[in-house]
Amino acid sequence: MHADGSGQRRLTRSPADDAEPAWSPDGLSIAYESGRDGNFDIYVMSPDGSEQRRLTRNPAADAEPDWSPDGRRIVFDSNRDGNAEIYVMNADGSRQRRLTRNSLEDDWPVWSPVESK
Repeated sequence: MHADGSGQRRLTRSPADDAEPAWSPDGLSIAYESGRDGNFDIYVMSPDGSEQRRLTRNPAADAEPDWSPDGRRIVFDSNRDGNAEIYVMNADGSRQRRLTRNSLEDDWPVWSPVESK
């Protein structure tokens, strides 16, 4: 939608929940979580809702995606190891790896707006 609230448009048509959208820094993609395949996974789409692609595939819940400032990676949380932990992957879904390891819930990751040097 436009900044004044006009021009609202639905981007997804899944009967399941599609939630937690995050714009890529270049404005060319939106990452989001969806339960359309039986559990929550991370997807990306174009700003007009086309080209929807699933990035994660496992029986756990993958959620709360956020783009790195350079747009090359996406951080998210997942309970694939028994409790919520933070993971990162390339923007195409490759090289998924776990960042946190503890018995407490680690969720809702966000990138710093400026990467440290």
